[in-house]
Amino acid sequence: MKMVGRRGLLMAGLAGALVLVVGTATSASASTTYQVAPNVRLNVRSGPGTSYPVVRILPYDAKVIIYCQSPGTTVSGYYGTSSIWDNISSDQFISDAYVNTGSDGYITGRCA
Repeated sequence: MKMVGRRGLLMAGLAGALVLVVGTATSASASTTYQVAPNVRLNVRSGPGTSYPVVRILPYDAKVIIYCQSPGTTVSGYYGTSSIWDNISSDQFISDAYVNTGSDGYITGRCA
């Protein structure tokens, strides 16, 4: 068994802590939920715009995870007017004008 000095143990401990913090931050941001406007059943569309078909309807007081965002049809909604569309699942988008993100702009990366 190889002996490690105090400095080696400290460095190993810091590296482990760094990995833990980075892993935790990534997990937390991926599971952040955002409140949809109160008393609204929101149409979920297959793409970022009102010309895309509705694939389902969110229930009242839904919360969503936003995976990425895309520009699309401009919509006036509960939280103002926006041309940003939030991707909440594979091929499922909702207008950001109905989501309380706390921002008028993009809050995450753009969809590919």
